[in-house]
Amino acid sequence: MKTSIVLISTTELNSILNESNLIIADTRSFKEYSEGHIPGAVHLDLFAFHWIDTTKEGIENFNNQSRNLLSFLGVTPEKKIVFYDSVSGMLAARGVWMLMYFSHQNVFMLDGGITKWKKENLSIETKPNGFKPSKFSGKINPNIISGFEYIRDNLDNLKILDARSTGEYDGTTVRAAQSGHIPNAINIDWNQNLNEDGTFKDDDELSKMYDYPKDSEIVTYCQGAYRAANSFLVLKKLGFENVRVYLGSWGEWGNKLDLPVEK
Repeated sequence: MKTSIVLISTTELNSILNESNLIIADTRSFKEYSEGHIPGAVHLDLFAFHWIDTTKEGIENFNNQSRNLLSFLGVTPEKKIVFYDSVSGMLAARGVWMLMYFSHQNVFMLDGGITKWKKENLSIETKPNGFKPSKFSGKINPNIISGFEYIRDNLDNLKILDARSTGEYDGTTVRAAQSGHIPNAINIDWNQNLNEDGTFKDDDELSKMYDYPKDSEIVTYCQGAYRAANSFLVLKKLGFENVRVYLGSWGEWGNKLDLPVEK
């Protein structure tokens, strides 16, 4: 299987642990981090940075908040950033998507996460590691993000991928003022992207799941744009050029009563 642009294997990561330009970010809870993490990793709780306002002002605020967060992490153009989660999860995916959004080239997700790392008996440490902040600016790539207006105005031309559970999609699980999904969306639960061991399925298997024409413009969404980021990475891995994450996701769409929904 060819390795993908956004994934790094446990073996590869283990071989570069001592590189000075490497930043490893553990995106799990602080409790999990303190019980044992990959040597040198810093803790970055990306789940604390939900953002579901995609008005023009909302996106500007998200950009500023993200720049502050990535400065705190110490990102500079020459750094290689690796995000990891317990598996090839949604938190690490959100981190990778964020750096792609700011046009940072050298960013990876650890395939299989710390679960695979531990299974291979690679070294773990418990001491916390401090941040070495930078002044991060980055260059925004507007082509991989979507707000609600973009979807509303292009509903008939977009392929909309709902990465949530079946219950959320069909409206039996309610997590906003309205239940259901964005009109025309198809539902592929992001959990289906992974093998039982928490690594990504291979491209052949994923291609059968995401059977879109290669020139499609696809927008992924979920509740808060974490699961959607995982499916975004899968689509990029499969060679789809034109993919966006809807940052506001159902947390925004489902609470805007003037937007159309289907059940």
